[in-house]
Amino acid sequence: MKQTDISEWFKEHDIEEIEVIVPDMAGVARGKMLPAEKFLNQSTMRLPESVFIQTVTGEFLNEPVINPADRDILVRPDLDTLRWLPWAKDPSATVINDCYYEDGSAVDISPRQVLKNVLEAYRELNMIPMVAPELEFYLVKRNTDPSLPLEPPVGRSGRQETVRQPFSIDALDEFEPIIAEIHNYSEAMDIKIDTLEHEMGTAQLEINFEHGEPLHICDQVFMFKRIVREAAMRHNVYATFMAKPMQHEPGNAMHWHISVLNSQSKNNVFSDADGEETELFKFFIGGLQTYIPESILFNAPYVNSYRRFTRWQNAPINLQWGYDNRTTGLRVPSSKPENRRIENRIAGADVNPYLSIAASLACGYLGMQENIQPGASEDSNAYNLPFKLPKNLTSAIELLEKSEAMQMLMGERFLQIYIAIKKYEYHKYFEVISPWEREYLLLSV
Repeated sequence: MKQTDISEWFKEHDIEEIEVIVPDMAGVARGKMLPAEKFLNQSTMRLPESVFIQTVTGEFLNEPVINPADRDILVRPDLDTLRWLPWAKDPSATVINDCYYEDGSAVDISPRQVLKNVLEAYRELNMIPMVAPELEFYLVKRNTDPSLPLEPPVGRSGRQETVRQPFSIDALDEFEPIIAEIHNYSEAMDIKIDTLEHEMGTAQLEINFEHGEPLHICDQVFMFKRIVREAAMRHNVYATFMAKPMQHEPGNAMHWHISVLNSQSKNNVFSDADGEETELFKFFIGGLQTYIPESILFNAPYVNSYRRFTRWQNAPINLQWGYDNRTTGLRVPSSKPENRRIENRIAGADVNPYLSIAASLACGYLGMQENIQPGASEDSNAYNLPFKLPKNLTSAIELLEKSEAMQMLMGERFLQIYIAIKKYEYHKYFEVISPWEREYLLLSV
């Protein structure tokens, strides 16, 4: 979009203010709010580099790879992401930005840039990944006391949902006002959502997105999470993307459907001219099986994330793959040859989408580069098989620290900062005394 077009767009929508934002390591929107006129007339906008070393608990790390002066970085709007902000009181817009240093080089620790770097590796192979996420979330009663467990909200009937209602249309209708708001906001912001369904948990919903190029889709997921939270709060309800928000309910996942196109022919490289599976298809699966363990920190970034990997709770516990088998970590859905794809079911809904899909694509890339053959496909219930995923955050950190492959594709400096953030967050978690400890240890030991 040209400057004159932006000015006309602002006039058309009576825009008074604009959010200039970047996704941080946690996928949280950081940035500034500017008057529309200043945005149009200001050629350079800045943020501190430390925006990318902030933990989810709000602290800033003192990392040696960051300039000790906490220098400014330049932010440049990606005008393809310019959107009207439908819930703002005054007419407002939002735009996602890329980040650069004064010498013009991209900020390598920006999650959006990390994804761009992985996509560039595919581009050098004349390949274009295509992805579509399935994003789950819970609606819960407003909860202002973190020490209290979450509860399902009261629906239109005036009653709480107390039993699971998977795929129930009537259960969806209980939250029709919120769902309508989500759809209205999504349409206003040009977010291309596909289907909506009631998932396995009480008051748990799932939104499916249309297939698209990874950067574009991640931008949509990033904005959509804000849409859902805002829509829910308008109806005095919280929406949460925590991986495991309630003890006895299934977790929230974000399943990635991944295919890869030839950049020239636009044909799916996972299918040959006869519609059969290619070697690249198998190698991609082999790469996921081999490298997901050492990159799982991008798909399970918090202590809470690992509570989701529970046998018989609609979450994977290993890296088996199978045809139309929902019990495996890697599923090949039934499809036409041109739509052949792999569904990575490992990621939780709590991830930074840019880093989650960057890691998945990096694993598949390595598989194709190294000709990694996958194990045999699994036809039985994979929940009966041994647990093969890292079981906690510390194990995931240790595996990523040792990963030369992830360092090569996602950047040494970025990995150093990301790991330091995760170590600090774990340290802060470990300082908290839990209700379990008070319940069973207070008067018993």
